[in-house]
Amino acid sequence: MSAAEILPEPHTDLESIPAAVARLRAAFDSGRTRPLAWRKQQLEQLVKMHEDHKQEFIDALHADFGKPTFEAYASDVGQGLTEAKTAIKNLQKWTRPERVGGLPLMGRGRVIREPLGVVLVISPWNYPIGLLLSPLAGAIAAGNAVVLKPSEVVPHTSAALARRIPEYMDPEAITLVEGGVEETTTLLEQRFDHIFYTGNGRVAQVVMEAAARHLTPVTLELGGKSPCIVHEDADIEVAARRIAWGKFINCGQTCIAPDYVLVHESKEEALVEALEKSAREFYGDDPKATPDYARIVNHRHHERLSGLLQDGVPAFGGELDPEDKYIAPTVLRQVSPDSAIMREEIFGPILPVLSVKSIDEAVAFVNDRDKPLALYLFTDDESVEEDVLERTSSGGACVNGTLMQIMDARMPFGGVGPSGMGAYHGRHTFETFSHRKAVLTRGTRFDPKIMYPPYSERLAKLMQRFM
Repeated sequence: MSAAEILPEPHTDLESIPAAVARLRAAFDSGRTRPLAWRKQQLEQLVKMHEDHKQEFIDALHADFGKPTFEAYASDVGQGLTEAKTAIKNLQKWTRPERVGGLPLMGRGRVIREPLGVVLVISPWNYPIGLLLSPLAGAIAAGNAVVLKPSEVVPHTSAALARRIPEYMDPEAITLVEGGVEETTTLLEQRFDHIFYTGNGRVAQVVMEAAARHLTPVTLELGGKSPCIVHEDADIEVAARRIAWGKFINCGQTCIAPDYVLVHESKEEALVEALEKSAREFYGDDPKATPDYARIVNHRHHERLSGLLQDGVPAFGGELDPEDKYIAPTVLRQVSPDSAIMREEIFGPILPVLSVKSIDEAVAFVNDRDKPLALYLFTDDESVEEDVLERTSSGGACVNGTLMQIMDARMPFGGVGPSGMGAYHGRHTFETFSHRKAVLTRGTRFDPKIMYPPYSERLAKLMQRFM
């Protein structure tokens, strides 16, 4: 039995949750979180927490599902640190009132960003540090009080966050609630001013239903089946290496991982061979023995993925160890488009490869399914690139690469339709947690009576001329 299995399940006293939210509400109403000095100080504390305890967080991630040190920092722990530093650097600029042109006789217009209030951030288990603390950085920068809810599926990571958040962050305005369904249900019964949820569509429906009772706006970062299209002109060696990296990092447990490949029939054999070559270069002949390959997060998910393996024939991989929650990097062939593995998000190291006769067939295949969180295309033909991007809809896209579209904080990250709503990263996170208030200031020295009833024919002509 592993350490993760014997660790007590995360839990927060249910009766304490309403009082905790009320405490944050009182802090926000008092104006505590509005000053830029408070925001900057809390962001600096978030940076300090990362720097002081990054190894503790990395160790927790490894204990929960064997996440390699490099992946733990580069794709998870370091993500929140980067977002906090970006917010500190840009706080003055982001919060500066935005001047807008006024209309004749109307006055001087500007847009002010104001905090929403008390917000709830619910994070998933696959990247439990970054996907909790990145939204936190933007929420703080916008001047909100924040309730954090990490996933109970990763108990070591949840415990580490529960230890450090109260130590570094203002407990009157930022709090963390541990636990599972009961704690989340109790949280969703409270009134929040925004809910930011990352996870699956089924739970997202529950979140939206709860939010609707209070008319609370939501940001939903979900997933889906992100397709990868390989055109016949693609560099197969490069494509295979980048697809294999994007698929097998974190043992395939990434919301924007390539979920399936549509490759031109003339390149299918070559691509499968190159994928196997890349997997061997990454993880050796025995991926189970390398420290660079993670594990499935728990036995329930391992059992689900083991069942999906039956929907095709492994071109390579397919080895299982339920006790170790291990599934080898696997490529499946002879997969039916109607099989279970093609209907649900895989969220594991299993990659179906299907052949198509043309780009038109690939586009039609993608468009016949829910809009994905990401779309990947490998081609050196700019006309093919523009054609595919114009005829498909996805949360984001990456041409001749995978995953990298989320690395630049200047670009929004979010879904569309069933893959989510709203976006974040960098300034986009700050905007998500802000209200853009329009303010018009008029002078009093000039107040022509023509503007008031009884309205003259001359006024009507002026309005038509200038408006």
